[in-house]
Amino acid sequence: MSRSMVLLLFLVLVVGGGLAIGYITLPGEWYASLVKPSFNPPNWLFAPVWTVLYVIIALAGWRVWDRGLASPQQFWWAQLLFNFLWSPSFFGLQQMGLALVVIVLLLISIIGFIKVSWRTERTSAILFLPYLAWVAFATLLNASLYWLNPAG
Repeated sequence: MSRSMVLLLFLVLVVGGGLAIGYITLPGEWYASLVKPSFNPPNWLFAPVWTVLYVIIALAGWRVWDRGLASPQQFWWAQLLFNFLWSPSFFGLQQMGLALVVIVLLLISIIGFIKVSWRTERTSAILFLPYLAWVAFATLLNASLYWLNPAG
C-alpha cells in the first residue's frame, strides 16, 4: 500500500472517527443545563478546534507508523482510544467523573507520546503540543464541570 494511501486511511480513521463520535454524542439539553465555569468556551468553538486537532493527530500517527516506531505507536493508539472514549463517557453516559478519569488517561498518553517521540520523530512530538495544550485545558474544564455539578 502506498504511503499516501496509508496517510489517507489515518485521516479517515481519526477525522472520520472523531467527527462521527462527536455527532453521535452531541451535547444536548443535559450539557446545556450544567453550571459552567467562567472560562467555558462557546459551543461553536469545539468542532473547528477538534477538526484541526484530528488532522494533526492523524499526521503524527502516520509519521510514526511510516517510520516503524513501536513505542510512539503504542502511545498513539492509547491516546486515540481514550480520545474516542471521552465523548461517550461525558455526553453519552453523562458521567463526568468517569470522563475525568478518561481524559486524565488521555493527557498521560499524549505526554507519553511526546516523550517517546521527541528523539526519534520530533516533528510528530511537536505536532502533539497544541493537542496537549487543548486536552490540558479540557481536563481543567471537565474537572470544573464535575466540581460545579456534583450530581454528575
